Order: sequence, then C-alpha cells, then structure tokens
Amino acid sequence: MSSTVNGRPSNAMAGALVVIGSMSILGLIDNFVRYIAEYAGLWQFHMTRALIGSTIIICYCCWKKLRIRPKRPGAVAVRSLLLASAILLYSGSLTLMPVAEAGAALFTSPVFMVVIAALAFSTPIGTWRLIAVALGFGGVLLVLKPDVANLNLTTILPLSAGCLYAIGQLCTRHFCSEENTSVVLLGFTFTIGLLGLLGMVLFTVISVPASWKEAAPFFVAGWQTPSPEFLMWTFLQSIGSLIAVAGLIRGYQIAEPTFIAVNEYSFLVFAGFWAWVLWSELPDVYSMLGIALIAGAGILISFRVARLADRR
Repeated sequence: MSSTVNGRPSNAMAGALVVIGSMSILGLIDNFVRYIAEYAGLWQFHMTRALIGSTIIICYCCWKKLRIRPKRPGAVAVRSLLLASAILLYSGSLTLMPVAEAGAALFTSPVFMVVIAALAFSTPIGTWRLIAVALGFGGVLLVLKPDVANLNLTTILPLSAGCLYAIGQLCTRHFCSEENTSVVLLGFTFTIGLLGLLGMVLFTVISVPASWKEAAPFFVAGWQTPSPEFLMWTFLQSIGSLIAVAGLIRGYQIAEPTFIAVNEYSFLVFAGFWAWVLWSELPDVYSMLGIALIAGAGILISFRVARLADRR
C-alpha cells in the first residue's frame, strides 16, 4: 500500500498504524503529568525529561554507530523549534483557559495541515479526506465540549500551537524525510530542553506575583530540588515520550501528512481509557459519541487510502 509523493515513497497505511501506536503511548504517559506536577514545575519537567532523553538518544546512536549530525541542519532546527514551541504554547494555555477549550483548539492541527499542505505544497485534497478531518474535529468538540460563547484572546495560544504543530509535521515530511529518525528526535528533545532551561531560570530569578502562583502554579514554578518521586515519574514519562515521538517522526516521514494526521485524534480515545483506569473518570454520552466519530474518521481515511493504494 505504497505510493509516491513529491518523488519520495509513501506508505500511508504503515504511517497511520505507527501514528496510532504512538498516540496509544502518549495517551498513557500524559496522565503521569498529574503526579509530576506535585513535585516540580512545567519548565523543570521539560528540562529534566529532555536531559534524560538526549542522553539515551546519544548513547543509542553511539552504540549503533548512527549519524547524529543532520543532513539539513536548518530544516531540523526549524522543525524542532516549531514543535517545541507548539508543546509549550499548549501547556501555557492550560493555565489561562479551561482544558476543554485549549484541547479543542490544539486539535485543529489536522485542519491547518490540510489547508497549509494544499496552499504551500500543492497537495491534492480529496473530498473523503476533508470529510474525515471534519468528523474527527467534530468528535473532538463533543469530547472536550468547549464553551464557544466565552472564547477570548487566550484562545490564540492553543490555536497557535495547533498551527505550529501542523507546520512542524509538514516540515517532517517535506524537508526531514531523509533524516535518520534519531537525528530528528534528538533535535526536538534538545530544543524543548533548552526552552525548558530558559523558562526555569526565568521563573527562578524573577519575582512572580502571588496571583500568578495561585492561578498557574505548575506553569510559573522555578527550580525545585528534585525528589525521588519526580525523577521516577519523569524518567518513565521520558522513555514513553521518546518511543512515541520517534514513532510520530517515522510516521510523518514515510507517509503523506494529510493522510495520517487524522489518526492523531485517536489520542483522545487512549487518554480517555487510561484516565478511566488510573483516575476512574468515565466519559459521558457526548464523549462516547465523540470517540465514535474520531474512530470513524480514522477508519474512513484508512479505508480510502487502502482503496487508492490498490488502484495503483
């Protein structure tokens, strides 16, 4: 089930399966952040996780004698900055607005991806792909139930995160497809760790108003002495993140992004499942309907990709 996109081989079905597998891991490990937030702040968490991850990646590359220097340093750097900024913008928006609004805005990334791919890369966008994206986005709205009546300027943060994430993943396919997955993963991990270090230093040396600490203690926290619990949960989160992000990178390298982006909606399914297992949080009827739409979007796009591949 492979084809050629922009002169490079594309295996959409394999890419979709890799992305879904990555989402299943992220759906689990993102629940660990609740534990981590009890011991340290957002910036220290990202810095520590990146330090662990970068060490593992470098050791792995040395062991396997893999290339660490990127073939296109500029493309890898831009891609890393885009995705690292997206993650931090989304994390920051959670301190300014309800998680439902932030999550719904972030998951507009496949919509941005379809539009940008069509405008910037002349990617043909078929009717079925647009329907699948619309179904998945509709499912997100049902699951997260954003209060559209109270949207304000803070919505720009997660929307910007969704846009940056979409551009970053398009860069993965169109400019970083020939890079070793470890090189791209190291670039992202190093960049988000550097941003985490800068943020941690900033919130350590400046005097943060008490109202900020009360409203967003996780976001504005500076350096705190690492506890064994913090290190344990961060290590587990880092390992899971490395595996999942490596899978995402590989998925976007081997397949056309607008074909497989809709499969990232499956994150909500896995996150909801693990929230039920770990926190006994059961979805309501609307959430169940939204999950069904999300799953339907993934099935629809996969079915259409398979049909197109068979015709070739």
